[in-house]
Amino acid sequence: MNLKLNVNKIKTITVGDEAYPENLMHIYGKPQTLYVLGNEKLLDAQSIAIIGCRKASDYGLKNAYKFGYELAKKGICVVSGFARGIDSYAHKGALAAKGATIAVLGCGLDVVYPPENVDLYKQIVMNNGAIITEYPLGSRPEKHHFPARNRIISGLSDGVLVVEAKERSGTLITVEYALEQGKNVYAIPGNITSENSYGTNELIKEGAIPITKIEDFEL
Repeated sequence: MNLKLNVNKIKTITVGDEAYPENLMHIYGKPQTLYVLGNEKLLDAQSIAIIGCRKASDYGLKNAYKFGYELAKKGICVVSGFARGIDSYAHKGALAAKGATIAVLGCGLDVVYPPENVDLYKQIVMNNGAIITEYPLGSRPEKHHFPARNRIISGLSDGVLVVEAKERSGTLITVEYALEQGKNVYAIPGNITSENSYGTNELIKEGAIPITKIEDFEL
């Protein structure tokens, strides 16, 4: 879905600009340009990324919302990728807490993907959040954009919380970036019979920090 945006409200930030986020300066393949709609000051806020399955279970959606809400209540900015499922519920939880959230897109700022998130898009901007992308206006949500976008999600954040992830999941690409960038990786334990929890349970076995309550985060 395409939006008609006032281009004067879009900030263009390039490497070397004072407003370029410090966290992204230190990652491999840092984006040369960021397009920002909303509160660009959030780019340097203390933040946690919340990520997971697009086809999430009720358990996953409830936890994405819960921890989005609770982190935002503590003044932590919630970063996610605006996708269906876990991402959307993490943003919604942060908004319900009247807290800060950043959505990182895999398309131009004038393209809402998925299209059913048009109201969420508007709510983020209207409530002092930020929508950001490295792709110029008019860029479509191409498949290869999303793995690349994931390095920005982890790069902006001080840690990454995986709510649900299948054995082979795009979510785990973000985890790989986070580990490469030296970020804490957190994971919510799941039902061992659920394919949506296979990835999170494996991450915990491999050393991810298990999260069952807000106090478990190393903030």
